[in-house]
Formats: sequence, structure tokens, C-alpha cells
Amino acid sequence: MKSKVLLIDDDIELVGMFKEYLEQEGFDVKMVHDGEAGTAEAFTGLYAIAILDVMMPRMNGLETLRRIRTNSQLPILMLTGRGDDTDRIVGLELGADDYVAKPCTPRELTARIRAILRRAQSAPADQGQQAAITVGQLTMWPEQRRATWAGDKLELTSTEFNLLEVLARNAGRPVSKNTLSEQGLGRPLARFDRNIDVHLSSLRHKLGTIADGRSCLQTVYRLGYQLIKE
Repeated sequence: MKSKVLLIDDDIELVGMFKEYLEQEGFDVKMVHDGEAGTAEAFTGLYAIAILDVMMPRMNGLETLRRIRTNSQLPILMLTGRGDDTDRIVGLELGADDYVAKPCTPRELTARIRAILRRAQSAPADQGQQAAITVGQLTMWPEQRRATWAGDKLELTSTEFNLLEVLARNAGRPVSKNTLSEQGLGRPLARFDRNIDVHLSSLRHKLGTIADGRSCLQTVYRLGYQLIKE
């Protein structure tokens, strides 16, 4: 079955080019050109991923993302202006899975889409991998893309789940940012890339604390991040 992609961007010529390329690559693509229509489409549950431009009339991409995240964990890839770090960081804090700086090539966009979908749709190959992962009060079921803390469901984006799974499988030891990027985002860590830091900051707010009151997710100087194993 083809993966359905939702393209939300008011640049009709650009998204038309993206649509043509993505369809040649085997995707089923729907285009909409404003945030309100994009939000409505996202809520239908028909799509594997949404591509969302930051700069749009009527309702910009960040507000569109905010509204989508109130009712959906659909993977979202943001299109941002090159060098506009503020929009990128805010987008990640609001729950975007990743971003691509415009102008970008259709090939680059396709590669980033595939990386997100590969992690979001991956299924364990054998029964051994399907066992739940438990670290303290955290329990994860990778094949179901489900996680709980002290029995309460965690509302995680696709990328947050990926990163937390990598940390949980390595609980008690530091995981480098490059490893987190390769295994959690599906791509090497780029220079000055703050994706991992922003996603991990969001995870800290969603996870509970350990017995001594510290966050269960710690930064290890020069080594990366570590999920505390009590």
C-alpha cells in the first residue's frame, strides 16, 4: 500500500513539483494550501505523514502544528526558511518530528520523509524484539508504539518515541547525540543541529522523576544523554 502524504503549503508551484516527484517515488500525495484545510485533513487519520510549511497566510504553520497536536500524533516534517533557527526550535517544541530548510530539493525532502516513516512504521522482526521494555516506572511496547509511566499513557510524537526507545534499550549508560540522531531520526547528526536537544527537553517534561526527585533523563557532559536505571 502506498504511504499517503499530506502537503500543506501555499506555494502552489513548489508543492506541485514536490507532489510530482513524490508520486514518482511511490507516494500518494494530497495538496492543501492553507493551515485550516491542512488541520482538517490531518484529523481524518488518512495520512502517514504531513509536510507543513511555516510561512502561510490565514493560519501559519506553527499555529497549524499546534492545532494538529491537540488531537493527533501524525508525524510532521516542517519546511522552514534557511537560517531561521527560531521557527525550527519552536516547531520542534510544539511537536514537529523534524524539519527541512527551504529551498530544498525533492530528493532531500523524499529522503527525510522516508527516514521518518521508516522509524514510525518499523515492525520488530521476531518475538524477542516484541517484548516490553521496562526501565523503572517506564514501560514501552515498541511493536504497538505505546509507552506508559507509572501506568499512565505517555503522549509521544513518533520521534520522541524513537528517541526514548533508543535510550531505554541503553538504560544506565550514556548514548551519544550522533547515535540518537542515526537511530532515532534515521540520519547522521548535522553540525549545529539542535533537534536532539529540543526533543529530549520535551521528553523530560513528559517523563516522571526517580526516587531522589531528579529527572530520569540526564545529560552526561560530552557523552550525550542517559536514561537513569534505578
